[in-house]
Amino acid sequence: MNDPIYQRIEQSAHFKELVHKRQRFATILSLIVLVIYICFIMLIAFAPGWLGTPLHAGTSVTRGIPIGVGVILISFLLTGVYVWRANGEFDRLNNAVIREVKS
Repeated sequence: MNDPIYQRIEQSAHFKELVHKRQRFATILSLIVLVIYICFIMLIAFAPGWLGTPLHAGTSVTRGIPIGVGVILISFLLTGVYVWRANGEFDRLNNAVIREVKS
């Protein structure tokens, strides 16, 4: 990686900004998902009776089912948020790096 273009990319202010913002954002989203999953697993481990309680009399749907579905939906939602930001701000920064290095 001694190629001058790589050195120009690594020294680019836009590249440093892109790397910092992307890493920070990915870390935040990862922590959110991790906390949600850990909380769900803790509920399973320490409150199985509460999760196994039916939502209302006469149904077999327990509290755990909508909570589990919610965990999955939140994961999809956060993935969509990352893709939205990656296709917007991160792509703009990436294009700025390319323009800066080519000039």
